[in-house]
Amino acid sequence: MIKIRDLYKSYRLVKVLQGLDLDIEEGETLVILGPSGGGKSVLLKHLIGITKPDRGSVEIGGMKITDMSGPKLLRAVKEMGMLFQGAALFDSMNIAENTGFYLTQHSDPETGKWASKEEIKDRVDEALLMVGLEGTQDKMPSELSGGMRKRAGLARLIVYRPKILLYDEPTTGLDPITSMQINELIVKTQKELKATSVVVTHDITSALYVGDRLALLRNGKIDHIGDPDTFIKIQDPIIEFLKKTISQDPRSFR
Repeated sequence: MIKIRDLYKSYRLVKVLQGLDLDIEEGETLVILGPSGGGKSVLLKHLIGITKPDRGSVEIGGMKITDMSGPKLLRAVKEMGMLFQGAALFDSMNIAENTGFYLTQHSDPETGKWASKEEIKDRVDEALLMVGLEGTQDKMPSELSGGMRKRAGLARLIVYRPKILLYDEPTTGLDPITSMQINELIVKTQKELKATSVVVTHDITSALYVGDRLALLRNGKIDHIGDPDTFIKIQDPIIEFLKKTISQDPRSFR
């Protein structure tokens, strides 16, 4: 579904992506691991069209979005959604308004119809219930904890039922219990929406719990990729270190 070929991106003298190749299969959850500053978030921004590469291409559903701009690009990525590190909620809007923001700004990508106020309210309530935030509709983002803001950001993402979900460090800054709640929501969301998900993280617990496949991004390229059982057995210093940070396979918590 998603094909990335020979992707290069530099910022002045800093080489971030250096000929990256990657295929992401429809309906899977692919987790991209790597150290902070290694280009994981930059790769996500290429996938959704926020950033243009210096060279190379990103193809989604047969459309080469790296060659697009303006309204054509917006149409191509309309069924994609991204959960940013800090949730990126609008401080001046309550949780219901934040969650329903996309629906108030865009028509349905399949039918072209605009949702009514009643439909938006129902879908907002449904999304907030799904992430365990029922009853918070009138609260402001400043009234929520960090974990609750992440869940509100996820509700805003899933309310319009995108086909591709992008997660940028979804568990960063959260305690272990809240992190596992977010992991559970990622799995639940992927199953209910039957979506393709891409998660970037340096959290091996999260990676093993949510991922169908895991990839290691290093020196601007994908060094290793495989299903969790295969990936965790790869003889590589970074993967060996990550294994030492967990005492139990998180998949046993499912």
